Amino acid sequence: MSDYTANGEMHHVKRVNKAEFVVYFALIFSLAVLPHVLGWTYQLVRHAQMPRLSPVARAWKDAQAVTPMIFRG
Repeated sequence: MSDYTANGEMHHVKRVNKAEFVVYFALIFSLAVLPHVLGWTYQLVRHAQMPRLSPVARAWKDAQAVTPMIFRG
């Protein structure tokens, strides 16, 4: 027989509904696109060369970073 009291209370991670995650991701992504387009255009004009990442790629990275933070505890 196993002794479940030896490890104490173990915290189990609650899974978030995938649809809710996708909705938040899409919202953050759509709100991040415009500022990144403006910043990308500014860098293009100021430095006279193409920035490394496109505005969509930057917005995608921001949404990937921010969305999980919302669901953490």
